[in-house]
Amino acid sequence: MVVADPSGGVVELNAAATVLFPGAITGAWLQDVVPAWIADAHTRLRVHVPGPRSSGPPGSPAHGRVGDRTFEAHPTRTDDGDVVWWLVDDTDRRLAEDALRTERERTAFLAGASSALLSSLNVERCMEVTARLAAEHLADAAVIVAPPRGRKVPLTSCGPDGAVVHRTVRDDVEQLPGLSDALRGFPPVPSRWIDPSTVPGWVLPDGFTEPVGSAVVTPLPGHGVPAGALILLRSSHRAAFTESEEIFARLFASRAGAAMSAARMYAEQAAITTTLMRELLPPRLHTVHGVEFAGKYRPAGRTERVGGDFYDVHPGTDEGQESLVVLGDVCGKGLEAAVLTGKIRNTVQALLPLAQDHQRLLGLLNGALMNSHHTRFATLAMASVVRRAGIVHLRVTSAGHPPPLIVRADGAVEQAKTRGTLVGAFWDISSVTAHVELAPGETCLFFTDGITEARGGPLGDELFGVERLETALAQCAGMPAEAVVEHVQMLASQWVGRGGHDDMATVAVTAPHHAHLSAVNGHTRGRYTG
Repeated sequence: MVVADPSGGVVELNAAATVLFPGAITGAWLQDVVPAWIADAHTRLRVHVPGPRSSGPPGSPAHGRVGDRTFEAHPTRTDDGDVVWWLVDDTDRRLAEDALRTERERTAFLAGASSALLSSLNVERCMEVTARLAAEHLADAAVIVAPPRGRKVPLTSCGPDGAVVHRTVRDDVEQLPGLSDALRGFPPVPSRWIDPSTVPGWVLPDGFTEPVGSAVVTPLPGHGVPAGALILLRSSHRAAFTESEEIFARLFASRAGAAMSAARMYAEQAAITTTLMRELLPPRLHTVHGVEFAGKYRPAGRTERVGGDFYDVHPGTDEGQESLVVLGDVCGKGLEAAVLTGKIRNTVQALLPLAQDHQRLLGLLNGALMNSHHTRFATLAMASVVRRAGIVHLRVTSAGHPPPLIVRADGAVEQAKTRGTLVGAFWDISSVTAHVELAPGETCLFFTDGITEARGGPLGDELFGVERLETALAQCAGMPAEAVVEHVQMLASQWVGRGGHDDMATVAVTAPHHAHLSAVNGHTRGRYTG
């Protein structure tokens, strides 16, 4: 407590004030013994003039530093006009307020960083966001070190200019203390253990031209496997990283590492899915040895790409050899059904040397399915196709599948006389093969029950049916194979509308109106062209 008269002379002070202001004695001038912020507050209070350090009207508390502590000075007037200044040490309170404000800012930053990092499952994008956020909020520059691939070390860096750069270097990560350990997921070394002068030049981003004053190396934890390491750099003109800042950098790195690991895992799974899906997707069909083949597939689910329907065309070795076309329908839909379709397609391909004997091929396929762990069955229709003297000859065999429809040049539609037992359900199966001839412009259409059993129409619950399919095919007389499958699929889709449906697959085998053999460059084997 310090008492001063209106002119600024010290009238009285207690023992605590004597300790705080060693030169303060009764009769001394206030401005000579106390900090300027107290003397200025006393002057403003006397003349009632607000000053730049005043946070309120005259009589409101003033605050400032005394040594390494902060105080609030509260004025109280006495009856004789003197002012009693009560000094309250608020250092701890202000430190607590600053710490709370810092934690709130850090929490808000981490929340925003998490949102930005999780907004994309692209690995490169996650690395860019991590480097940019770290350079803007934690350091002068940041470098993301991805797990090395041999001697190649992928880097993503962001310098003081905010530009993110991807590059790959061929250097030893052991050159920077703590980096190799961080890449293996070990706890980080304290920044005080890293000599800034030992930071190798290949770590520094473009635009970071000042000497390194402090560096932090911390791992980017992933899902079981480290996602990389984060390097934070500060120039020599800034204060070194504090222990609190290092801990906060680790919190940020843990979120960034989780996001990068999730993105990398997604990328790996997407690549695996794409590779496997490529084998499950129906192939693109085209003209083979003078015979037009066309197929179209529509899975049951709008978000699905594969299902229980499938088709394949296995070309003959030359124009005189039969090509094998197979269309099938596995019980069920979705990915589980697609897995079995993949097995059937691979088994049929392995049995191609036996394709001339449909009954034997189906028997071996049935045995393979019966001996597998799958409990699903399948129906198939297959045909051996060859063109001779302008006429397309087919040997058509059904294994529990709807027989294909033939549309003649005059628009007449007929069913192939084939039937048989489905595969994968009974040990003993049988089948009947039909012989079909297609003149130029005629088509044989293979289809799954997803077409004929499609429910829709005006009432929404009526089957598309074989009769409507035959009527639709009658309109396709003389059309190319591609046009036939497009027309049938379009009508079935319109019939279903927005309602649910089973997988739909169609394959058309068409004898072209005219074709001739031609050689390419006069050297390669002749081929049929329309």
